[in-house]
Amino acid sequence: MKYDVTVIGSGPGGYVAAIRAAQLGLKTAIIERYNTLGGTCLNVGCIPSKALLDSSEHYHAAHERFTEHGIDLKDLKVNMPQMIKRKNDVVDQNVKGISFLMKKNKIDVYHGHGSFVNANKISIVKGDGTKEEIETDKVIIATGSKPIVPPNFNYDKKRIITSTEALNIEEVPKKRWLLSGVA
Repeated sequence: MKYDVTVIGSGPGGYVAAIRAAQLGLKTAIIERYNTLGGTCLNVGCIPSKALLDSSEHYHAAHERFTEHGIDLKDLKVNMPQMIKRKNDVVDQNVKGISFLMKKNKIDVYHGHGSFVNANKISIVKGDGTKEEIETDKVIIATGSKPIVPPNFNYDKKRIITSTEALNIEEVPKKRWLLSGVA
């Protein structure tokens, strides 16, 4: 397939660029390494963080301010599985919204790892290992970010975690640790 513009990465920079290119009449493709659109921000960064912060703010208000409004709550507690479910639902709704925008703007979506064969050809290795090549006149690289783990850390995704794992914890931690020590 031949495109005027191909965007590598479907985070906020990538999907907005793809939509604008399509709106300008350019035949556009977007390549996303993972199975969901939206990049780090939408899937494991900004949006899920804000969803959990919103839930936390509701808990804080119930705990600290409801009694002054005459609202008494007995046995108030955090239900982490429900908070995480709500966060996942918010993320899912946003991902579906990005998918809708890709279809609406007639942008071809490829899922896989995109890499340059040459200046005008991109190879896409899909999750199942199959390869596909597309041709393009222009490329926008919007590959985003991911956490860096220093090699000397025992990054086990349980005790030592990144922001990605922190967004899926199953219970409220008993202690809060900061980089500078115990909070």
